[in-house]
Amino acid sequence: MSYREMPAPAPLRDLAECLWVAQRTGVARILPDGCMDLIEMDGAVVIAGPDTAAFLSEQRSAVVTGIRFRPGALPRLLGVPAAELCSTRVALAEVRRDAAAGSVLSVAARLMAADAARETAPWSVAQLRHITSRFAAGAPVRSVADEIGCSTRTLQRQSTAVYGYGPAVLRRILRFRRAVGLLRSGCPVADTAYAAGYSDQAHLSRQVRELAGVSVGQLVSGANRSTAVPSGSDTVA
Repeated sequence: MSYREMPAPAPLRDLAECLWVAQRTGVARILPDGCMDLIEMDGAVVIAGPDTAAFLSEQRSAVVTGIRFRPGALPRLLGVPAAELCSTRVALAEVRRDAAAGSVLSVAARLMAADAARETAPWSVAQLRHITSRFAAGAPVRSVADEIGCSTRTLQRQSTAVYGYGPAVLRRILRFRRAVGLLRSGCPVADTAYAAGYSDQAHLSRQVRELAGVSVGQLVSGANRSTAVPSGSDTVA
């Protein structure tokens, strides 16, 4: 198995984290991270929606190419609320037949050229990045709503359309993503719990079990045995 990431093409860099290519067969455990992907496999482009728990993915195609979009970014291109794609893998042709033909890069370019829908792009790209970073830092909904000049109810509704879930779930998933990165870098569990904002090590362990479906030890040992591959997120073999 091999996996590599490359910088996203310049026109996509405000919205995408990276372009990636994977060669693999078999089953992988996809971990939730708040991202969505466009994935080219078996001659078609597939949307990987935002996950709320680990997803077991069986890759049949020898080579898979994808674009990993930043949290909340892909729905503004699709014009489809992220909540409708939550925890799903669906052919792009079922959602946007007009843009589904061609490679994943040509599809992304076509989507970029279209006007963004208000429902799925209520904020500017700069605001989206700011809101994501604030929720990743654990900011209260009221504080973020005040910063962008809307009510908490409006922010809750917009968050569901943009990210696929409300602020509370988004904060939980982004904190988990940070913890996974720290654990895989070799950070001790107790230090990871503190740095990622968990109340204690037991809290981190519970969240890993709930979101990854494995223990902290299995998560770390799985990362040591394999290379992280996508679907919007890292995986454990």
